Amino acid sequence: MDYVNAFWVGGLICALAQIVLDRTKLMPGRVMVLLVCMGALLGFCNIYQPFQEFAGAGASVPLLGFGNVLWQGVKEAVDKNGFLGIFQGGFKASAVGLSAALVFGYLASFVFEPRMKK
Repeated sequence: MDYVNAFWVGGLICALAQIVLDRTKLMPGRVMVLLVCMGALLGFCNIYQPFQEFAGAGASVPLLGFGNVLWQGVKEAVDKNGFLGIFQGGFKASAVGLSAALVFGYLASFVFEPRMKK
């Protein structure tokens, strides 16, 4: 049942983001920033953690989950380091995911021929 919940929740998040892209004049980058900020806001309100426990990867993989990871990292770093944790927490919490995206993107550039869109 965990797989089913992850599938439909993740699909619903992606479908809602696609509807926002199709029905508004918002650029994709702005929609992505909106999703990250919503994830951080839902984490701040203590709503995202129970949602993530229910949906598993369906809630942790989309950009909403990335915003929640940033929030959790900042919250832990502020508790530990005080004011400087605001600047440290997000980087520490997201370092592995961002590093993996950079490494795999670089490796993919060897497999596929990168070129500009026409």
